[in-house]
Amino acid sequence: MSLAARVTTLLIAFAAVVAGVVFVALHIIDVQPTVEDYTPYASNGQVNVVMQTDPQNTVTNHPDWVSYFIQNPQTKQWIHTTYFEVPAGVRVNMTILGYDGCTPLRNPVFGQVTGTIGGVEYINGRPTSLLNSWSGCNVQHTFTMPALGINVPIASPTTLNENNNLCPTSPCTSGPHQVVTFSFMTPAVGGTFRWQCIIPCGGGFVDGNGGPMGTPGYMSGQMEVDA
Repeated sequence: MSLAARVTTLLIAFAAVVAGVVFVALHIIDVQPTVEDYTPYASNGQVNVVMQTDPQNTVTNHPDWVSYFIQNPQTKQWIHTTYFEVPAGVRVNMTILGYDGCTPLRNPVFGQVTGTIGGVEYINGRPTSLLNSWSGCNVQHTFTMPALGINVPIASPTTLNENNNLCPTSPCTSGPHQVVTFSFMTPAVGGTFRWQCIIPCGGGFVDGNGGPMGTPGYMSGQMEVDA
């Protein structure tokens, strides 16, 4: 192949890479999730935020993508978003209904609860500071907010029968699930804090890290703190 042909081939390949990056960037930027505003519902220095995890997402054009949902604090309807807003300097009481099946953590360190009040989460009312997903079927996702040092493994249904009979439509309203609760304090100043699931759960993508893992509104989101 001549030098000119090689240069042309390289330019075409470079252009294809650039086009791919631009497409992905525009796709993500153009589909920003809505923000569920819990700020008006804070009382006595506390606010309650309710979420759920689903094994699929039948309300979007990605029905096979796992996803989080957030409950609208006024209507109590489940909204397909992972963005929420809370006041600064308050205690956030999180409730996450875990409807998805178990997936082992790649690194067991993420089975440790960190950044929560008391260093624990409550699974169906029982306190725990560690879930070992390598010893049994007990973790489905995580709620991890690195900037605040928060990591909470979200417990999954533990039996084979439960994992074979997960909720089939989203948002889930019935079916096997675990109720995970925990609390943490928001910073005294405002800001935006990203959170995500650490378990690679993008089925059909390389190493499970594509699709819902990298798309806001599915397995990653943000908490906006209003000062």
